[in-house]
Amino acid sequence: MKTSAYSLPALRILFIEDHTDLAANLCDYFEERGHSVDAAMDGITGLHLALVNSYDVIVLDLMLPGMDGITLCRKLRQEGAKETPVLILSARSALDDKVAGFHNGADDYLSKPFELKELEMRLHALAKRAGGLLTRRTLQVADLEFDLETMQIRRGSRRLELPMIPMKILELLMSRSPAVVWRRDIEQAIWGDSPPDSDALRVHMHTLRSTIDAPGLPSLLHTLRGVGYRLSLPDAPSA
Repeated sequence: MKTSAYSLPALRILFIEDHTDLAANLCDYFEERGHSVDAAMDGITGLHLALVNSYDVIVLDLMLPGMDGITLCRKLRQEGAKETPVLILSARSALDDKVAGFHNGADDYLSKPFELKELEMRLHALAKRAGGLLTRRTLQVADLEFDLETMQIRRGSRRLELPMIPMKILELLMSRSPAVVWRRDIEQAIWGDSPPDSDALRVHMHTLRSTIDAPGLPSLLHTLRGVGYRLSLPDAPSA
């Protein structure tokens, strides 16, 4: 298992922080220690990333453009039904702010300014408590396996090779399986607010389908015309 400089397991972290310099420092620090990092500069983008991707832990500022941190945390828990550990990182250190954070689903609260090493240790503790560090992070649907640590993909005994964009789509579909993933959600996760023309996703889905659904094997990738895609065995119900 990949480890950080402190011989602790690597984490996949989402930072939702609108302060440009602080966000850059956080990303640089944690990436240097072997962690996988995504960042959002506003609440709406942050909530979307938190819903469509799988993270070990989320670091959330309270004062964000688009959607404040308290609202984001509440929507993540109540509407998205996501249990990803959330640590609030905020300059607002009043007791009422902390109470509001915990009441709306936060798991920990760290006031600014702070030490990066302390933040890292807290994030490891949160992920471990949630069970995210007990086993290697592997997605599996039927006989299709995606090791998120090594980025190796296998179907049965056969190793598969995918370009980066189809690989990201596969991770999203596997993490949401057997639910249907809407086309617009896939485009948002891959290209943000500037998706290419409508044929681009179709091309990447063709590449993905031809790679994972070889002739003679049960089809795992299913198209719901006008809606999106689902990755599951043919008789699996959608969520």
